[in-house]
Order: sequence, then structure tokens, then C-alpha cells
Amino acid sequence: MGRIDAFDVGEKKLTVQTEFFARPGWRVETKVYLGGALKKVFTEDFAAIAEDELQHRVNAFHQARIDEILISLRARKKQ
Repeated sequence: MGRIDAFDVGEKKLTVQTEFFARPGWRVETKVYLGGALKKVFTEDFAAIAEDELQHRVNAFHQARIDEILISLRARKKQ
């Protein structure tokens, strides 16, 4: 269970990869790569999430990270 998206940012590729891990406890981890180099990792505990809500919550977590990155890139572009 997870998601991956890739975007062109200038001459480099920005990749956002979100994965769900069941052990040792439910958690989701999003890794952000720029030009193939790992730049940032976001982790959140999903132990309290109901099983039927997991994919929806993984998608929401993934999209929130993309939105944060886009806001940051737009702010840099304006400077």
C-alpha cells in the first residue's frame, strides 16, 4: 500500500514516495528525492487508524506532503 509521484523541477526530477509499514506498528513514511538523492523523510504513526481507512489516510498524507513541497517551491520562485 502506498503511492509514488514524480515531477520535473527545472532539470531535476522530484520524486515523492509514500509507503505503509505494518511492523513493528502501523506507520506511514514519505520519502522525498530530488535528482535521485534523498532529501527528506516524513513519518507518522497510524496505529490508531481503522483498517478500512488506511488507504484513504495514506493518500491524504501523501498529498499533504506534495502540497507542502509545492507551496515551498512557489515561494522560492517568487523571490
